[in-house]
Amino acid sequence: MQFEVSSELIDEIKSLVENHDNARIQALLIDLFPADIAETLDRLDFEEAQYIYELLDEETSSAVLIELKEELREELLASFSSKEIAEEIDNLDSDDAADVINELPEDRQTEVLSHIEDIEQAGDIADLLSFEEDTAGSLMAKELVRVNHLDSVTACIDEIRKQAESVDVLYAVYVVDDKERLVGMLSLKKLLIAQPNTRIEEIYDKDIIQVTTATHTADVAEIMQKYDLVVVPVVDTVGRLVGRITIDDVVDVIREEETDEAHKMAGIETFDEPYMSMSFINMIKKRAGWLVILFLGETLTATAMSFFEDQLAKAVILALFVPLIISSGGNTGSQASTLIIRAMALGEITFRDWWRIFKKELAVGLTLGLLLGLVGFLRVALWSSFSTIYGPHWMLIGITVGITLVGVVLWGNLAGSLLPVLLKRVKLDPAVCSAPFVATLVDVTGLVIYFTAATIILRGILL
Repeated sequence: MQFEVSSELIDEIKSLVENHDNARIQALLIDLFPADIAETLDRLDFEEAQYIYELLDEETSSAVLIELKEELREELLASFSSKEIAEEIDNLDSDDAADVINELPEDRQTEVLSHIEDIEQAGDIADLLSFEEDTAGSLMAKELVRVNHLDSVTACIDEIRKQAESVDVLYAVYVVDDKERLVGMLSLKKLLIAQPNTRIEEIYDKDIIQVTTATHTADVAEIMQKYDLVVVPVVDTVGRLVGRITIDDVVDVIREEETDEAHKMAGIETFDEPYMSMSFINMIKKRAGWLVILFLGETLTATAMSFFEDQLAKAVILALFVPLIISSGGNTGSQASTLIIRAMALGEITFRDWWRIFKKELAVGLTLGLLLGLVGFLRVALWSSFSTIYGPHWMLIGITVGITLVGVVLWGNLAGSLLPVLLKRVKLDPAVCSAPFVATLVDVTGLVIYFTAATIILRGILL
């Protein structure tokens, strides 16, 4: 059952902290998972969270540290000495330790590494910090179990026992050759049923999915999702086994990618810090750029309308339908772009599918356009039955609106579905073809379609 950090619990803990009832606080937290403790601390004032954090045992405090929200973790780290930080990360896997150190200023990173007593662990963390951000090398952990392909089953079991001391969860046993190159993976089932003198090379699986240290983290997540992997090995440029990535790390990557995509699709620059900790200036910077670009794009709407100034002067009634026309096209395009961008992110479609997408969205757009066109015509017809607002030529106006909606919705659907595919083809992020961007594009072109249709159908009225 999932634990819920209730308001009652928070109030009780606040009261216990105020009364310095350490025994009661520890009794409340002793059965909680690190993630639950972290969630509790995140809801307290910093002084209260710091007080409770110092009551945790060494192993628990390390696990809680990596579960905390970035803002609170940074405040806690700032209150620690370099030696205290080194002691805190001593119980963490190399990847988690590297994540914590990476949040520190560069000069302090060196200090913390110098205080880590285990030279091998310090070297592993330094290696991870050297990899570029958003690569498998920066995401992986060094702790894993490896055996030589020439070892016997007995020697392999002894080696696993020795190496497993540094690995919390044994996801896999990797097989390497004499040059430490990854050659396969060993099934624990095969290991247990094999004869003691059997060589590992006779029983290991040679078909293994792997990534390199330079593989982008988004690609790692896609690979693990596609093949239902809980762990994937990481090799260097010459195929030597250097680490492994587990599913819990990939979940964080997927969440970050989805957040990034959501921001871009909303016409916002990606936030690189939590919402509540972002300053007013940074918030303006992240949002203003796209808003200015979209505003300048929308000014083209006024430009487009100026070309049809004569038509508007002769049939002012046409202006009443401008919001209806551009919103219908923009909404349709936004829907289509959102569906296509998400499908591309999930690997369901690629550029090779553009013709199938075109045919499908052509049919969908035409159907939706006919539906909305019919609704638009009926709206004019019904309103004209008890009002003279549309004048004696309401039938032609209704036909103009109906036909325009067919064209605008069809165009919006095609633009929204094909633009992301085109951007992906030219190696641009399809998420920048966001709903606001598509809506702006369709607004301008929708007006051209509307007034062109009006000029043709209402020629007699506008002359």
